[in-house]
Amino acid sequence: MAWSKTKQQLESFLSPVLADRVEYRATSYRYIPDKSGQCYITVDKKDVFNMRDTTTRIRWYQTEQEIKNTSDIQIPVSREDLEMVRKDTGGSVPEERLMVIARNRKIAVYAKELILAQAVLCKSDFYSVANIFLSDSIERNLESKDILLNVFGLVDRRVGKKRLLSMEEKMKLKHPIVQYFYELRCSML
Repeated sequence: MAWSKTKQQLESFLSPVLADRVEYRATSYRYIPDKSGQCYITVDKKDVFNMRDTTTRIRWYQTEQEIKNTSDIQIPVSREDLEMVRKDTGGSVPEERLMVIARNRKIAVYAKELILAQAVLCKSDFYSVANIFLSDSIERNLESKDILLNVFGLVDRRVGKKRLLSMEEKMKLKHPIVQYFYELRCSML
């Protein structure tokens, strides 16, 4: 689906009190291959939530390296993890090396989860999450662990005052950007 159509659909779900304040934006650079573009959400014309393609992979790699080089972080490796590596390698890897490979795989997964939790999403993630939001129920969007789905859900016109007030305790455990949009929406009640 074209960005203009996706944007139009997303903005049609905005709460009437936020319709003039919240805007979804995307930039693309067709003739410059180095610049892949970005998506961001603005509130009162200020960029509050930015998703850049160019830095995501680099930050994921840097986070993975930081985890590998920090001795304080303990990543437990289970027998199932070792068996999975043994199966993937065909049993030709020495036992002590299996532990290293399994640990590195878990570190990579952990680094990706950290990046997602830090709201570093790329433009392609924005499009796919927007499509999930448009096709899923508001309840599933609000209960999701995905930060962007939570943001879309909080500014949705289908979320009323009663539901917003009942979510106060849950919002304390969410990512700061989700809390920001929750407070923005509650300030408009």
